[in-house]
Amino acid sequence: MIQQLKMKTLNFLVIGKNQEILETLKRIIENNDGWKAEIQSDEMVCRDYIEENQVDIVLLSSGLDEEFENEIKVFCENLDKDVKVIDHYGGGSGLLKNEVYTLFPNLQP
Repeated sequence: MIQQLKMKTLNFLVIGKNQEILETLKRIIENNDGWKAEIQSDEMVCRDYIEENQVDIVLLSSGLDEEFENEIKVFCENLDKDVKVIDHYGGGSGLLKNEVYTLFPNLQP
């Protein structure tokens, strides 16, 4: 029962340019109970998606230019909702979990 109280659905928006990597990240994320992921390779629709949907974490993957990464971080910081941004460029599922648990320590099993 205590474990159920800790469960929180985390909604990810994974942004990157390599479709194969995006699909792999989606699979890794959704392999965790309560974690859901949408993937996006078109930077132009990301801001609208974040504004119109529940997004807890924006995960920045490979292939994005530095200017976009900086802009999306500022955009997320200035929203009225609490959206975290993770720069993730590989390292496997263990690293990803550690990055998430650093932002949400109360979710650690």
